[in-house]
Amino acid sequence: MIEDLAVTPAGKRRLVRIWLDRDLVGLEPDDESSVIDPLSLDEVAEATRLISAALDASDALGEAPYVLEVGSAGVDRPLTQPRHFRRNVSRLVEIRRIADPADGALTGRLVAAGPTEATVLVAATKKEPETRLNIPYSDIARAQVQVEFARVTPEEES
Repeated sequence: MIEDLAVTPAGKRRLVRIWLDRDLVGLEPDDESSVIDPLSLDEVAEATRLISAALDASDALGEAPYVLEVGSAGVDRPLTQPRHFRRNVSRLVEIRRIADPADGALTGRLVAAGPTEATVLVAATKKEPETRLNIPYSDIARAQVQVEFARVTPEEES
């Protein structure tokens, strides 16, 4: 599915950027915690071919040349919709809550994402035990996936 679209002038050409996301239709309605595979390079390449052919066959962009960029939303894009949280279950996220601007952000593992709230597991510290937080989306000022270079999965710990 198309997540976002932007057309910007770039000299005599136009730059057409399209961000794709995996369609979540078909998931069990009660499933809030299974991991959703990201789009593969092959899926993005196939979508690019289809979009390019459709644009070339139509006159949506007129006669002016254009450059087409197709990709998936990267980690720099904020999580703003429940579906964004759902597709990032199992990832490390940083969340700034509306009610806690002075406390800064909390960072934790997104373990579930339902229609109204996200569940985040905040790792234990020397002073605090591991905490599981249910955070309503309406309480989130900003949320973003954090890059992990060396994540240890539960299978690797054994």
